[in-house]
Amino acid sequence: MGSLPLEEAVPQPLDPEAFSDDSHAVLNFLVEYYRDVDKYPVRAASLEPGRLRGLLPDAAPEWGQPMDAILEDVRRDILPGLTHWQSPSFFAYFPMNASSAGFAGEMLSAGLNVVPFIWAASPAAAELEGVVVDWMGRLLGLPRGLLFAGGGGGVLQGSTCEAVVCTLAAARDRALGRDGAAVLARLVVYASDQTHVTFQKGARLVGIPPANFRVVATSAASGHGLTADAVRAAVEADVARGLVPLYLCATVGTTGVGAVDPVRELGEVARRHGMWMHVDAAYAGSAAICPEFQGYLDGAELADSVSMNPHKWFLTNADCCCLWVARPRDLTAALSTDPEYLKNVFSCSAQDDKDVIVSAAASAIDYKDWQISLSRRFRAIKLWVVLRRYGAAGLRAHVRSHVTAAQWFEGAVANDERFEVVAPRKFSLVCFRLIRPPGLFSDDTDVNDMNRELLAGVNATGRAFMTHFVVDGKFVIRLAVGGAATEMRHVRDVWDLLQRVAGDVLRRYQS
Repeated sequence: MGSLPLEEAVPQPLDPEAFSDDSHAVLNFLVEYYRDVDKYPVRAASLEPGRLRGLLPDAAPEWGQPMDAILEDVRRDILPGLTHWQSPSFFAYFPMNASSAGFAGEMLSAGLNVVPFIWAASPAAAELEGVVVDWMGRLLGLPRGLLFAGGGGGVLQGSTCEAVVCTLAAARDRALGRDGAAVLARLVVYASDQTHVTFQKGARLVGIPPANFRVVATSAASGHGLTADAVRAAVEADVARGLVPLYLCATVGTTGVGAVDPVRELGEVARRHGMWMHVDAAYAGSAAICPEFQGYLDGAELADSVSMNPHKWFLTNADCCCLWVARPRDLTAALSTDPEYLKNVFSCSAQDDKDVIVSAAASAIDYKDWQISLSRRFRAIKLWVVLRRYGAAGLRAHVRSHVTAAQWFEGAVANDERFEVVAPRKFSLVCFRLIRPPGLFSDDTDVNDMNRELLAGVNATGRAFMTHFVVDGKFVIRLAVGGAATEMRHVRDVWDLLQRVAGDVLRRYQS
């Protein structure tokens, strides 16, 4: 047999020299990007759908191309169409942190490229995950019962959405095992009108009828937190109709206004009615590394599960979501599979004690049974690197710096008679709006339009990016402080920008 034709030469994708050259080229590109990230318009400069398709070829290249050429296309065609989430003037949605340690951990994860779906597939990866979720739980002040050390346990998911579907499935199967399959159509899920919509999506995915999802109203009187009385009334009404309460979500730091639900009070209602209670602390859970914020998680010992996202405000590059459960068997009973080809095999000699082998097998965690998918990434090494590199003290300082900046911004808004703070700030999210100018407008409709113009005007400058929410019929602007590169000066700059644009908007309405 002759050799392959030159044009069909097999690539050497892990050649050490090429690996080094390509990696260094990407690293240098990113160093340049982060050095200049504050010079880009924060929001994508081009918002025209189809722009990129018009710039790229219709088909993939036949021949490989050098990394330098690929990166030049990224610079020319991709970067102008990105919203720069790592810009220090990105205040939209919630932060999605990146850091040099998170990047280094991600490089290790992607570079080693192991798939720890069962313990035997990469024992150290599975065991490191158990270590880091216990580390995180202790840092956040979670009750011992949610940690492996106390009989519970944790897993790193890709997102809160995945964690929600897994816990809903566990709650559903627990109820079916208790009451029989016929009860499925009578199961009810409870959340507030501030709860993230992913819970409604998750409930549909696990077979809960949409009509059985209760959106319980909140009000300004409770800081838009879900009250135990409101949940109790909804539950009792459903029980009277022959329905079965299944699942209750308590949120610490809602997406819209950063509201906090009273975990302990809701946990007592859940226990009384046999419901699974999940605590969603996706954003604000990071703040619990600071002792002054741990009180918001008071009552977590009553929860069946708790989740938070280190990829939001904890300097851990996406994706990374911590999920803790009080009874891992409930989760694995709903999610486990046990085909022969995925069983751990423990070798033993004639001298081995069978009890030792059985004990080893029992302690070997197969994380495929804690999640939706079979394959999984080595996320644990990324979070481990972040925790090692910055330490608890550094991470507390990171969170507190943003809380301090948000507190300053809240005070600046409150001291400007043209504005109002719409919801009390608890963490680093400030919700505010322009108020009705004296002698103008008869209702909030025009005030809402005025605030839409203000937000659009600020974002159009490219110097900052914020998003909005509607609460109690009011269009409010959200400033979420939390970017890895965001400092007090950036918060002061966006306030100066807001004041200037607000002046322009008000003059147009008053003319």
